[in-house]
Amino acid sequence: MSTTQTPESQSATTPSQAIEMLKQGNVRFTSGSTTSRDYQSQVSQTAGGQYPIAAVVSCIDSRIPTEIVFDQGIGDIFNARIAGNFVNEDILGSLEFACKVAGAKAIVVMGHTSCGAIKGACDKAELGNLTQMLEKIMPAVDAIHTPEGADRSSANAEFVDAVAAKNVELTLAKIKENSPVLEEMIEANEIEIVGAMYDVASGKVSFL
Repeated sequence: MSTTQTPESQSATTPSQAIEMLKQGNVRFTSGSTTSRDYQSQVSQTAGGQYPIAAVVSCIDSRIPTEIVFDQGIGDIFNARIAGNFVNEDILGSLEFACKVAGAKAIVVMGHTSCGAIKGACDKAELGNLTQMLEKIMPAVDAIHTPEGADRSSANAEFVDAVAAKNVELTLAKIKENSPVLEEMIEANEIEIVGAMYDVASGKVSFL
């Protein structure tokens, strides 16, 4: 049976420990040995406050329910989910709240294989508001160099996954560049920020 995060447990958790807890949670998930939890009890225990150990920026893809793949319970992690797992001012503000105000010790930016948003950017898809959203992923597409004549469309799974990993890398850099609050916390070793990729075929999270 799991325990619910408290002010004391959150305070005692270091940034590296928070990341390790997520890594071990994914090991439990992929091995079929997830933690037994009383969710109704956790609802009651967190009604008066929340003390998560980490914040995760991930894609809205329905195959990646973040708490489940990291085997975490209610009150354990913040989630910011958006197609293509990029950041904008609103998400940066949310991460600043998660870490500076609410005490989270780590930020994980997690992309995934076979990402529909990445595929859309590779194909330069256009559809309503999706068009301008996918433009935010184009720097990652442009950053992946391929041999002349190589397929740079969504039909090339290797290219798509390379773009997804690069998008994580660029997102990490953007967080540090555009959030002085978080950059200061990183420099002070108050938080760690890492990238990861989720494999939709295996359920495994690989930290970059």
